[in-house]
Amino acid sequence: MAITFDDRPSESPHIERVWRSRSDALGRMTSIATAHWTLVAWRAGRSWRIAAQGPETAATTAPVPPETEFLGIRLSLGTALERLPTDRLVDHDIEFPDVSRHSVRIFGHTMPLPDYDSAEDVVRRLARAGVIVRDPMVGELLRGGSPDATARTVRRHFLSATGLTPGLVRQIERAREAALLIRTGAPIAGVAHDLGYYDQPHLSRSLGRFLGHTATDLRTGESGQLSLLYKT
Repeated sequence: MAITFDDRPSESPHIERVWRSRSDALGRMTSIATAHWTLVAWRAGRSWRIAAQGPETAATTAPVPPETEFLGIRLSLGTALERLPTDRLVDHDIEFPDVSRHSVRIFGHTMPLPDYDSAEDVVRRLARAGVIVRDPMVGELLRGGSPDATARTVRRHFLSATGLTPGLVRQIERAREAALLIRTGAPIAGVAHDLGYYDQPHLSRSLGRFLGHTATDLRTGESGQLSLLYKT
């Protein structure tokens, strides 16, 4: 295996998950679609690099460099970096060049390099500085709430906070849920029915787009190395 993951949830309203990994050999992995923004730090040798990754609307194949450490802070849905153009960061990332062995400078604010246990402290400081902002309407709607707003207003909030429409966010999240169920052995036809897909071909097209693999691949383990796929 080229890369192994550890991950944990977070009690911070700005963070959905924190993960870390280390690659032991050159390889490739499937980077699955996600509606979340992520802060990623990685080190090969003694030099750290840090970037903000925008949402990914489709699965892609990504190279895995050898002997590299990674740390990821996946922000909660509706949380983003205030000064970055949300729509332009969809399917892209931006690297912060001012990084030392111990700190990073983000939009004029110097922060300690995050680690697996201190991610919340760094994000809290960024939020206090106004670098990270959160739109509570996005989270409320995804939790099943009914914001007192028109559909047009809700759509505008989603586009501003994530760069994605509410419908696309739901499609990505539903495909992830389907993949988790299939991996645990749930019947594929039952998963399609329970999650509201029209039929199995509809489920297959969704999995192909957002996870890059078929239901059979996920069931048999032929999907290979995937990026972070976790239970909430």
